[in-house]
Amino acid sequence: MKLRMFVVAWCLASTDAFAQQPLTLEEAIARGLQYSARLAEIEARRAGAEAAEAGRSAAKLPVLAAQAGYTRTNHVDEFFIVTLGAQRGVLYPDVPNNYRSRLDLQWPIYTAGRADALERAARAEVNAVGADLDAARADLKLEITRAYWALVTARETEQVVARSLESLDTHLRDLRARLGQGLIPPNEVLTAEAHRSRERVLSIESANTRAVAESDLRRLIGASDRGQILNLAPVVLERGQPAQETRSDPGDARPERRALDQRLTAARERVAAVAASGRPQLFAAGGYDYARPNPRIFPRADVWEHSWDASINVSWTLWDGGRRRAEQAEAAAVATAVEARITEFDRQVDFDVEARRLELESARAAIVAAEDGIRSAAEARRVVGERYNAGVVTSTDVLDAEIALLQAELDRTRAMANARLAEARLERALGR
Repeated sequence: MKLRMFVVAWCLASTDAFAQQPLTLEEAIARGLQYSARLAEIEARRAGAEAAEAGRSAAKLPVLAAQAGYTRTNHVDEFFIVTLGAQRGVLYPDVPNNYRSRLDLQWPIYTAGRADALERAARAEVNAVGADLDAARADLKLEITRAYWALVTARETEQVVARSLESLDTHLRDLRARLGQGLIPPNEVLTAEAHRSRERVLSIESANTRAVAESDLRRLIGASDRGQILNLAPVVLERGQPAQETRSDPGDARPERRALDQRLTAARERVAAVAASGRPQLFAAGGYDYARPNPRIFPRADVWEHSWDASINVSWTLWDGGRRRAEQAEAAAVATAVEARITEFDRQVDFDVEARRLELESARAAIVAAEDGIRSAAEARRVVGERYNAGVVTSTDVLDAEIALLQAELDRTRAMANARLAEARLERALGR
C-alpha cells in the first residue's frame, strides 16, 4: 500500500514538473505527430495498401489446395463378366460409400502482363498513401504552429488587458481621492468607471479566447488534461530574408504532388491490366488423387488407390459483350482526371508560393512598424505623464497613453507571431 502511494505521488509530481516546463513549438509539434489520430488513420490505410500489394504479388505464385470429400450414392446392380474357368470378374461394383482426397495445383504461367501491371498499380498506391502521410504530417505541423501562435497571442492579449485593468484601478482610486478633495469634477470619475467597465468586458472576452486557443492546442497535441498549458516558450523571431524557392517547380517537393504522380501511375497500370485481359492466358494445373474407389482406375474397386494428372490450359476471351472495353475506358478516364488534377495543383502551388512570400514580407514589415509604434507610444506616455504632473492634461489622457503603449506591445507580439506563422506557411507551400 505504501509503495502504491509512493508511485502515485511520484507520478503526480512528475506530471506537475512536466506541466511547469516551457512548451516550445518543436515540442508541441513532436507531441502532435505522436498522438495524432489522423496520422494513425493514414498509417492504417498504408498498411492496407501494403497488404493489397502483397496479395497482387502472391497472385503470380502457384496455389496448392487440399481437398477431401465423402459422397453416399444409391445401390446399383453390379456389372460383371464370367471368365474362363467360371470365374466372376466384377467390372462395376456396388460401392455406395465414396471417399475422395486431392492435392490440387493451379499456376498462372503467363497472363500477358496483367498480373505484373496489377502489382505495379498496387505498389504505386502504397507510395501514394505514403505521400499522403507526409502531406498529413506537414498539414498537422502547420496547424499546430497556427494554434501555438494563436495561444501566444491570446495570452499576450489577456495580459495586456489585465495590465490595463490594473492601471485603470490605480487611476480610478486616485481620481476618487481627488474628487473627495474637490480637485476634479465628478464626470472624470464617471468616465474612468465607464472605461473600466469596457475593459472588464474585454478581459472576459480575452480570457475566453485564450481558453479556446488552449483547448485547440491541447486537442492537436493529444493532451488529456483540461488544465492550462503553462509556461509557453517566449516568442523569438530571427531577423532574416524570406525563404526563397530552391526549385524551378516548387510543386515537385510537395507530398501531395508525389501522391498524385503515384496515383497517375497506378491508373495507367490498371489500363494496361485491363488491356492484357483480352490476350491469351496460359495456366498450368496438376493434382494428386487418393480415393476409394478411384474413378480413374478401371475396373472400380472398393479400395484406396492413387492417381495424378498434369495439364497446360490456354484461355482466350474472344468476345465479352464490351465489358473489357468499358473497364478500359473507365480506367483511362481515371488517369485523365488525375492528370487534370496535377495540372491544377501545379497552378495552385505557384499561386500559394507567391502569396505566402508576399504575406511573409508584409508580416516582417509589420514587425518594424510595431517596434516604431512602441517607441512612439513610450515617448508619448512619458510626455503625458510629465504634463499630468504639471496639471496640464487630465487623467483620461494618461490612461489613453498607457493603453496605447500596451496596445503597441501587443501589436508587436501579434506581428511577430504572424511572421512566424507566415514563415511556416511559406515552408509548407515550398514542400519543406
